[in-house]
Amino acid sequence: MVRDGYIYGLSFLAVAGLLKWATGGWAWVVAPVLLAVFFLWFFRDPRRAVPAGAGLIVSPGDGLVTETAIIATPEGSRQRISIFLSVFDVHVNRSPMGGVLSSVRYRKGQYLNAMNPASADRNEQNIVTVRGDEGTEITFKQIAGLLARRIVFNFKEGDRVERGQRVGLIKFGSRVDVLLPAEAVLRVKVGQRVKGGASVLAAMPGGEGL
Repeated sequence: MVRDGYIYGLSFLAVAGLLKWATGGWAWVVAPVLLAVFFLWFFRDPRRAVPAGAGLIVSPGDGLVTETAIIATPEGSRQRISIFLSVFDVHVNRSPMGGVLSSVRYRKGQYLNAMNPASADRNEQNIVTVRGDEGTEITFKQIAGLLARRIVFNFKEGDRVERGQRVGLIKFGSRVDVLLPAEAVLRVKVGQRVKGGASVLAAMPGGEGL
C-alpha cells in the first residue's frame, strides 16, 4: 500500500475513535470508518509480474484504453495511447520501459474531465521522457483529472528506472498518455483494460516477438 493510504486511513480511524469517545454512540462513527476503509483500498499497491523481453513497452497505469492515435509533434509523428484511470483503479504509476530519465517537466493547468481529449494538453500534468539503452525514447504524461489535485513523481532527470518500476501516482481519477515512436507495433486497442507494469502496450521492431 502507498504511504498515503495509511495516513488517510489511520487519520479517519482516529476521528472515529474520538467521536465514539465523545458521543458514546456508533451513529457518528460509521462515516469516518467507511472513509478510512475507502482510502486504505484506494491507495492499494499490488505486486505485478513485469513482462521480460527486448523492446516491450508496458502500461504506466491501470485503466481503460480510450484512444490510440497518430499525432504530430516537433520531433515528428508519434503514436499516442491514452488510458483513463477511474477512482476505482489502482493509481500507482510505473515506468513503461527501462532507461534514463532524459526529461521531467511539471506543468500547471486546468482540471477538465480526464475523458475529454482536450485534457491531454490543457490539464495539470507531469511529462516524463525515458531514453532506453538502445536509444528509443518514450514519453508518458501523468495528467490530473476532474477530481485529481496532486500528481506525485519520485524521480528526477538523470535517474535510471526499470521497466515496470513504481515511479509515482495521481490522486483520484486521472489519465496517463504514452507517446511512442511511429514504428512501434501496438498490442492494445480502444476499449481494452490494462494494468500498470504488467500489460504490454506496444513492442519495438526487432524486439520480442517481432
